Amino acid sequence: MDKRFDGMRPLVELFRTPPKGWIRAIRDALGMTAEQLGDRIGIRQQSLAELERSEARGTIQLRTLRRAAEALDCQLVYALVPRDSLQKRVERRAIEVAMRQLAFAAHSMKLEDQEIRNEDREEQIEDYIREALSERDLWGSP
Repeated sequence: MDKRFDGMRPLVELFRTPPKGWIRAIRDALGMTAEQLGDRIGIRQQSLAELERSEARGTIQLRTLRRAAEALDCQLVYALVPRDSLQKRVERRAIEVAMRQLAFAAHSMKLEDQEIRNEDREEQIEDYIREALSERDLWGSP
């Protein structure tokens, strides 16, 4: 998946939704009136205005957006593009889980008057990270 997303990340800004939404931007660029697009979709002009506002607010349903795209002779492209590689995100989460486990262990040991030595700390962190990555239960509640 990461290889697939690598090529998409540079395009995210290019595909950022225009302030009034894609429907309105493309309709305007085509020189199409709201009434004309409404007729193509099969809705009234007032309903089209609400549809365009809904898209601009981010509350439009995908099914509705797809219908509008087809009426504009466009293809709807839908994707979730991770900000960073999925592998890096998993590794960061494993470190978070490991640090939480280490803090818990350190607290317990301190209560028993047995603090973790600094030279052992790094090795323990790596052990906790390996354990977290092998269990792959990284996303449960803390």
